[in-house]
Amino acid sequence: MDTIDRLEAIEAIRQLKARYFRAIDTKDWAALAAVFAPGAEMDMTGEGSGVTRGAAAIAEYVRTCGIEPAETVHHGHNPEITITSDTAATGIWPMEDMLRWPEGTFALRTMHGYGHYHETYIRVDGVWLIQTLRLSRLRVDVEPA
Repeated sequence: MDTIDRLEAIEAIRQLKARYFRAIDTKDWAALAAVFAPGAEMDMTGEGSGVTRGAAAIAEYVRTCGIEPAETVHHGHNPEITITSDTAATGIWPMEDMLRWPEGTFALRTMHGYGHYHETYIRVDGVWLIQTLRLSRLRVDVEPA
């Protein structure tokens, strides 16, 4: 892959991750499923939830894990993206998220977290998609309900 193609791939992956964050924060579950490859895998073992497989199942997991009633803000910054072939890449995204639940809807009132997304991507029919995602937290500050 030449330099221009590599830079275009990196930008496409940045846009992909931006859609991921927007889909979660706007509760657009169809858009969230669309950023994942059909056989994608989300590893939330560090969150105590295990591994979820399949784009639709991932979107459903995120919807039902307590995020749906919450006001959320997810940010990813300064990714390290490595293009490993014409159809594969890896990325590490420093992240921060803030979640606030309405009274009586969840065991927490607020959660403010920091950590990293560790991801792999595949290119299918010219479109980059998330193949694997693992969240590792460095810190979580919570306020109980």
